[in-house]
Amino acid sequence: MLKGVDARLNADVLFALRAMGHGDVLILADTNFPAESVAHDTVLGDLLRMENLTAAEAADAVLSVMPLDTFVDDFAGRMEVVDDPDTVPPVQEEVQAAIDRAEGKPRPMVSIERFAFYDLARESFAVIQTGERRFYGCFMFRKGVIPPVE
Repeated sequence: MLKGVDARLNADVLFALRAMGHGDVLILADTNFPAESVAHDTVLGDLLRMENLTAAEAADAVLSVMPLDTFVDDFAGRMEVVDDPDTVPPVQEEVQAAIDRAEGKPRPMVSIERFAFYDLARESFAVIQTGERRFYGCFMFRKGVIPPVE
């Protein structure tokens, strides 16, 4: 255990989050996402796991230490529901609430078509598979910066 660090963040996840740079992409995936095969194509090359957490719990933990990019509109994204891209299921509402808490204001995620999401995930820095069993519990976070202390 570390003081001041969310206990839900394991050593492998902390390593990856620390190694990421500005603009790098992190994927939070549900249990149905082909995470193992997709993770092999990422920069990290290995699948990370937070299996005992919902997507929102994992997002809360990750966003407690990782800033989101403030320079782009696609700082965070959600996988679109197939044939109904405007629908936002409860699992996505919960993660949106986690983002808003971390940001201190509402910042809506962009929606990403399912196969475009898979392509983005393969090009990401890392994939974290959560224990989320609800459909469409897949998200993208783009790492931001921490400003210097003045």
